[in-house]
Amino acid sequence: MKIALTYVVLLVLLVGAVALALLVGHGNLSDPTLRSTLLGLRATRVGAALLAGAALATGGAVVQGVFRDPLVSPSILGTTAGASLGGQLAMLAMVSGSPLASLAVSAEMMLPLGCLAGAGLSLVIVLTFCRERTGTLTLILTGFILSSLFLAISSFITSLAQDSWDMSRAVVSFTLGGVGGVSTRQLLAAVPMVGIGIVACWLWSDNLDLLLSGEDEASSLGVEVGRARRWAVTWVAVLAAAAIAVGGNVGFVGLIVPHTLRPLVGVRHRRLIPACALLGGTFLVACDVISRVFPSRSELPLGVITGIIGAPVFLILLARSQREVSHG
Repeated sequence: MKIALTYVVLLVLLVGAVALALLVGHGNLSDPTLRSTLLGLRATRVGAALLAGAALATGGAVVQGVFRDPLVSPSILGTTAGASLGGQLAMLAMVSGSPLASLAVSAEMMLPLGCLAGAGLSLVIVLTFCRERTGTLTLILTGFILSSLFLAISSFITSLAQDSWDMSRAVVSFTLGGVGGVSTRQLLAAVPMVGIGIVACWLWSDNLDLLLSGEDEASSLGVEVGRARRWAVTWVAVLAAAAIAVGGNVGFVGLIVPHTLRPLVGVRHRRLIPACALLGGTFLVACDVISRVFPSRSELPLGVITGIIGAPVFLILLARSQREVSHG
């Protein structure tokens, strides 16, 4: 009963956040000549925020299950940094007139393809270390090294982009996160990636549940630990690429959403993953509304809003869990 009520509340929150996101923002809906255009633009933003939030939250639940640590997020694997680097390289290729930009691919699709390629490169490197007997510490260190490397290259690209005002603004905006510039084609390209990724993670729920008991215990219960981890890492990379492609760099979603929901729906991934998808999408839509209505000359980056909200929330959740352990 408690779990069913939680799902109902999550659905109500999602519907409320979507309705609010369609009604508020720059522009007046009372003007009949602008109403359809404004609603179309806002609907695209809502869809992008929903997809990015659901993807990051689901990826967070999966990696926390694989590493048996509620304090990790999808960025621990390095695929998030890889997807971000791929997106920046794609933008740089379009502006610089690279031969890659002359391929039979529209300009608006270069960004999602670049994110997917960057995440794929990071995934290949991670999978070379993701073997049957590889410990989680090795995977964490590999992801940390990849993230550091890709972030350093991203900083180098950002410095190169300073030669062009338009390019530097686009790179900085992408780095800070946001769904304002997402096109309908980019949104439609991300839909199958997020949908398939979430369903695939949900289908691996039983294996993820057994991994929570430890790798040796899971192996004795019939789980192919190496195979399960490889597929989990693969689908998290797909979700990260889709989220970065439509939302840029957005932090804390994959960290706090699963942490928030476990006391309500439990640790079983068959229940946790759908709940994370709902709350993750709702959270990012609400943050996008805040970024639009905040009284400032320019729109606040989405990643800044999630960081300001997410960091204190995570500290509160962490303090609460520590108190429960000490009193338990």
